[in-house]
Amino acid sequence: MPRNAAEPSNWRTYLVTQESVSNGRSTLEIVREAIAGGIDVVQLREKETDARWRYELGLELRELTAEAGVDLIVNDRVDIAEAIDADGVHVGQSDLPVAVARDLLGPEAIVGCSAATVEQAREAEAAGADYLGVGTIYGTTSKDVAEYKDGVGPERVAEITDAVSIPVVGIGGITAENAGPVVEAGAIGVSVISEITAAPEPRAATESLVEAVETAKDVGGGDTTR
Repeated sequence: MPRNAAEPSNWRTYLVTQESVSNGRSTLEIVREAIAGGIDVVQLREKETDARWRYELGLELRELTAEAGVDLIVNDRVDIAEAIDADGVHVGQSDLPVAVARDLLGPEAIVGCSAATVEQAREAEAAGADYLGVGTIYGTTSKDVAEYKDGVGPERVAEITDAVSIPVVGIGGITAENAGPVVEAGAIGVSVISEITAAPEPRAATESLVEAVETAKDVGGGDTTR
C-alpha cells in the first residue's frame, strides 16, 4: 500500500465522512471543500451504507486525495482499504485486531486504533498501531450508545500521550472553539465529523479548524517526542 507525503505525526486535521449529516450534499463535495481548506487526512466511514457503495465512493475519494497529497484511511473495512489502495485503515476495539490488520495490509500501511483508556492505548501501540484516535473527548451524538454520551476530556489525551510514543488524534465533539485544549494536552491533531460536514461552508470550517490547531501548537501543544 502506498503512502502519500503526509505521515500521522504531521497530521493536524482529520475528517471522518458521514453523508447523513451533510445537509443534502455529497461526501465527495464535502471532501473537495475540506481539501481546499487544508485537511490532512480523510477517513471513509459511512457506517450506514453497504460495502459496494463504500467501495465505489472509496475509489473516487482515492483519486481526489491522491491528487491533493492527502492521506485516505478506511474505517474498519480492511478489505475495502486494500481494494481501493487506501493509505491505511482505522480499527476500533470491536473490529479486527491491529496486528491482524497489519498482517493483511503490510508494513507500509497506516494502521490506526481507537483508544479510550491508557491500557487500550498501550495494547494498540504494542500491536503495531501507527496512531491512536483518543476519545470521545467532549461527547458526541455520532454514536448512539450510552457510553459515548459523556466525554473523557482533554485530560485523557494527556494521560495517554504520557503513556505511549505514537501520535494521538483527539476525537469526539471537537470544534474549532474547543480544539485548542486537546492539542495543548498532547494530541498532534483533531478528528471531526459534523464540524466540517454539517457546516454551511465546509471549506471555511476546515480553515478555522486548521487555524485553531496551529495556534495551539504554537503555544506548545502536539508534542510527539515524549
